[in-house]
Amino acid sequence: MQKKTIQSRNDEVFINNYTRYPVVMEKGQGCVLYGEDGTTYLDFLAGIAVCGLGHCHPRVTEAIRRQAGELVHVSNLYYTRPQTELAELLVANSFGDKVFMCNSGAEANEAAIKLARIHSQEGKYEILCLEGSFHGRTLATVAATGQPKFHQGFEPMPQGFVHLPFGDLAAAERHIGEKTCAILCEPIQGESGVRPLEQEYLQGLRQLCDRHGLLLIFDEVQTGMGRSGTLFAYQQTDVIPDIMTLAKGLGNGLPIGAMVTTRQIAASMGPSTHASTFGGNPVAAAAGVATLSTILEEGFLADVRRRSDYLRSRLTELAERFPTFVTGVRGAGMLQALVLSAEGISRGAEVVNSMFAKGFLINFAGNAALRFAPPLIVAEEEIDRMIEALTGVFDELEA
Repeated sequence: MQKKTIQSRNDEVFINNYTRYPVVMEKGQGCVLYGEDGTTYLDFLAGIAVCGLGHCHPRVTEAIRRQAGELVHVSNLYYTRPQTELAELLVANSFGDKVFMCNSGAEANEAAIKLARIHSQEGKYEILCLEGSFHGRTLATVAATGQPKFHQGFEPMPQGFVHLPFGDLAAAERHIGEKTCAILCEPIQGESGVRPLEQEYLQGLRQLCDRHGLLLIFDEVQTGMGRSGTLFAYQQTDVIPDIMTLAKGLGNGLPIGAMVTTRQIAASMGPSTHASTFGGNPVAAAAGVATLSTILEEGFLADVRRRSDYLRSRLTELAERFPTFVTGVRGAGMLQALVLSAEGISRGAEVVNSMFAKGFLINFAGNAALRFAPPLIVAEEEIDRMIEALTGVFDELEA
């Protein structure tokens, strides 16, 4: 009898809620992943903007190994050193004074939603969100997400979320009512095709929140931790939010999320108002300390910005060469996208599959753009190899 493969064994026991590519990933190093059969893949997704330092970064790996040999879990009934050190780093390098730790971006956004409600005056619970947004897969964060396809089959959605047209400040002002407590947005929408919000719009939201006594929440789950070229995307906007949510790149692959806010707002969430059994787990927090400490090293983010400019320039060359498929480039830092034309959109999935066959990992986001979110350490030579492969795919489509 033929031995069952990992893929066939997986399909027998897992709920079929993922569309997986036909490869078993066995190891990774830097920007390269290795399949079970020895095939190599140059990773321009980084676990969907997670492994900012690349796969198996030695400093992070050592921190995980060391902590796993000392203390793995005790719950948040007790203090631990790694989560304290990580929170101190987040506070020292952001607008915030206080941190709540959890395990994912969805949980961080759930915490932000709860904090906004409990902090607001009695009767205020409504949060204004944006069309095209993505905030997680729990019921509350799905309701906050401005993409109806994620709502289908789970209705009725929890109440208290209103979706505004993207980038329309007048619409935001019109929808502020007596029940509104906060505005929630991503500085750059990742899942709908890497769509940055204009600085003027974000400044306008800040002014609206100040005028009406609302909280401004930035979902930086995908844009934080150096992904945008600065440690946090808000640092490029001259806009300071009241609450910020983080996850993805925070642990360079280990599951950890965080909500950062001010001392005054944090005071509304006292003992027993919210909790997370595994939040700030010592091993995940140790990975976070190693990750954040590395990103904060002198010159690291400046180098990310330099290579991000190079990635953008190469993508721009590609857009100019293939106007039939590409209409432009958008994004920031190591979160970039080729915006596709109608013809390109119809072939988007085909492009991703062809790149996979050539050993390059990208994805098709929001049925609108090809998304590139490589490790922050990606080299110019690796960018060149990806561009060369993508050029070949577009040449094949034009033939």
